Amino acid sequence: MDRSVAQGRPPDARLDRWTDPATGRWLAIATGVALVLIALAVYTTTLTERYYDHFVWQAAAFLEGETAIRYPTPENEIFQDVLPIVPRDGVARGQIPFPPLPALFLLPFVAIWGLATNDQLVFTVLAAIDVGICWWLLGRLPVSTLVRVATSLFFAFGTVFWYAAQLATTWFQAHIVAVGLTMLGLGVALGRDRDAAEIDPVWIESDDADDADDGREPDGLTATSPGPGSARPVAVPARFGLSRLGDIFVVDPRQMLAGLLFGLACTARLTVIFGLPFFLLVGSGGSWWRRGWSAGLGAAIPVLALVLYNLGTTGHVFHPAYDHLYRLEALAYFPLGYNLDWSIEDPRYLPQNLGIMFASLPDLFPSMLPDSLGVNAMPVCTEPDAVRSLFDVTCPLAVPRDIGMSLLVTSPAFLLVVPGLRWYGRSRLVTGCAFAILLVGLVNLMHFSQGWVQFGYRFSNDFVPWALVLVALGFERLTSRRWGAPVGMALVVVAMAVNLWGVIWGGLLGW
Repeated sequence: MDRSVAQGRPPDARLDRWTDPATGRWLAIATGVALVLIALAVYTTTLTERYYDHFVWQAAAFLEGETAIRYPTPENEIFQDVLPIVPRDGVARGQIPFPPLPALFLLPFVAIWGLATNDQLVFTVLAAIDVGICWWLLGRLPVSTLVRVATSLFFAFGTVFWYAAQLATTWFQAHIVAVGLTMLGLGVALGRDRDAAEIDPVWIESDDADDADDGREPDGLTATSPGPGSARPVAVPARFGLSRLGDIFVVDPRQMLAGLLFGLACTARLTVIFGLPFFLLVGSGGSWWRRGWSAGLGAAIPVLALVLYNLGTTGHVFHPAYDHLYRLEALAYFPLGYNLDWSIEDPRYLPQNLGIMFASLPDLFPSMLPDSLGVNAMPVCTEPDAVRSLFDVTCPLAVPRDIGMSLLVTSPAFLLVVPGLRWYGRSRLVTGCAFAILLVGLVNLMHFSQGWVQFGYRFSNDFVPWALVLVALGFERLTSRRWGAPVGMALVVVAMAVNLWGVIWGGLLGW
């Protein structure tokens, strides 16, 4: 037996997962920088110019000392996601419902370039940086370099994040900000809780840096002996309680930072907040209570600030412009299945939205092609001798559906989550990720709109940070089989090809 395994350390071939020698550190940094540059080159090359720049107008309003944007004006009268208000100073204004963090991010740019700020380029650059953050997050998992690179590429080019990055209009800007901040929060939590990432007890170190800090025994995963017929040992929770009653209000600074980053993500995309239970299971603090209390306290700071912002500007906890938008879309786009007798968030929307998330397919051999708003349509292949091709707008072979498409079609590498779920209930990390995906996804599925007009299913960006963790762990498990690595790489390559097709068609259709 390898001596390092006998001593409870990873074999030399996998030692770089836990140790960080200078050569390994600089190689990892160089790889991360390369991924960012590749993503930036691809995103900017495929960037599609569009005119939805709500956050530029919001930032301009903030610089005027106002919270409502100038509206309508000749430049923004096309906006429908605005609630007009009674002007106080003779200036027509309106309120946008979206949480303001992306607008705050744009403040220095708008202060320099005003309404001419190229917000799409700013957020496309930020999206490329998110790819580097993804690489950094995956480096906190017990996975090989192959899996780490492949999963990073899958995120960058095999998910709808690519479509979001190259379009980078209002709604996608919020996703870009939220995804990066969520991954930062997850990475900070994992950085001091390596036990949570353990899926094979031969990799468990004998000491725990975080628990050594507070003088208490580790609260992580401990190995159990394999039972009859077991192929390998499993890991189970050792302790979730408190050692002292006084620990109830003790705050762990590291976990509070993780919660703060996560809370900031919620002020860009509200539904991300339902992933908060993840931090009960993963992070520093020594117990489930201290982890959750510390992360919750950090998250509460920006979330409470958003609530106070809404109350101060609208008198409501939730922005009333959402209801205005709901009624506007329900009246204008009735083919989408909206129902004004239902709430904005309503379980009765689940069946049709689940159909979009998992069963919606491309339109094959279409006879009509939707316009840039996905409402009107024009006939195609009208010539008797017309020949269909992949990217011919006059006679296409297949086109994306504007209401959204199945995750399994656009990003088949998400199937790698399945082998990762083997450790559900036995790994705090896997269990926490699964709960976060389920809760965030469920709330989104009850929403009246699923992100129309779009390629793929853009709401998946809300839970993709947790899904990527499970994809990496599942991919790593497959690599133990002879066919595992080729199958995993094939799924990633197919996902990248499908998303390239979607990005091109999004531009052709003017989405």
